[in-house]
Amino acid sequence: MVKKSQTLPPKSPAKWTQADGEFLHGTVPPRPLPAVEDRGPGRPRNMDTERRILELALQMLASGGYGRMSLDAVAAEARVSKPTIYRRWVSKADLATAAVGSLQLAEPPAHTGTTVGDLIMTLENFNRSLLRPNGMSLIGTVLAEEDHTPELLNLFRERLVVPRRAMLRAILERARDRKELRQDVNLDYVASALVGAFYARYLAASKIPQNFPSEIVQIIWDGISTTKPKRKSRRTPK
Repeated sequence: MVKKSQTLPPKSPAKWTQADGEFLHGTVPPRPLPAVEDRGPGRPRNMDTERRILELALQMLASGGYGRMSLDAVAAEARVSKPTIYRRWVSKADLATAAVGSLQLAEPPAHTGTTVGDLIMTLENFNRSLLRPNGMSLIGTVLAEEDHTPELLNLFRERLVVPRRAMLRAILERARDRKELRQDVNLDYVASALVGAFYARYLAASKIPQNFPSEIVQIIWDGISTTKPKRKSRRTPK
């Protein structure tokens, strides 16, 4: 027996955003066929598409800087629609900082059993992230846009700088609770010294030695700890 088709009650006018590629007011018209990368009903977001978009955004940031990067160009190169990008990142600055953040390696909290070991492990991971292709130059790109696009630097700080400093500070706070640090030590300054040493070294020599994380941690630790460990003299890395 053939069932009669059911007539659905009319939907009330819907409000949509331009970022979703819909009309702002009124009844939603028939949607065009989705692009190959769009999600179907109930399907998870395509991670390959996101990865491709981030990689292309990184390439454009590295080759032409933030000013020459455009969402139109990224969409065209990735063979996706702009609404596909806007569903994932709300602005150009959002996409750019997400792309730079993709260079950061996964970093579980360090628990080696010693404060020095935890600091070294954290900075070794930081060093590996910096030395990935275009890692350091992309940071320069972000800084160059401070006056023109402050949102870019703010997002960069929020996504990359603040989490790493929080990780270092947590290690230092544990050390202070264990009475391993002098009471007058400013933990924010110590975190700045630990991270800033890598930028200073790179600018001076464009090369960061493999043992640099352990060396810089030990130098700073000797100045802030309550008990200074004995160290063997080491040659200064060239």
